[in-house]
Amino acid sequence: MNFEMQIANMLAKNINGFITFVRENHENENNCFCLNRDKLYQLKLLVEEFKFQVLADELKRINRFTWDENYTHLLVDRFRKGMGIIEEYVENNYSDLFIFTARLYTLNSLSLTFCKEEESTNSCSIHHE
Repeated sequence: MNFEMQIANMLAKNINGFITFVRENHENENNCFCLNRDKLYQLKLLVEEFKFQVLADELKRINRFTWDENYTHLLVDRFRKGMGIIEEYVENNYSDLFIFTARLYTLNSLSLTFCKEEESTNSCSIHHE
């Protein structure tokens, strides 16, 4: 199996894990990590708005048997656009949503492998302060 194919499949699996983690935290009434449920609901809506589930399913489907570089890069670029906004939202609400930073870091690391060298300084990097 191609190395890039494996990373694409790992990214799809981790996107699904992130979606599940957000959903479970939102549905848990006794969540001790986030006292402001509205912020969790907003995070859930952002994940749905950027269609992370569709992107993860499509990444998994196209990289199941063969490596499709162009389509994979297109899907990862779409994912990174949504993830940038979600990451900024989590950063701005860190005191309530800190539990999601580790998962976002993992998704960021996996998706950066698909960014081209010349783009890595521009569109692929997500700014941290």
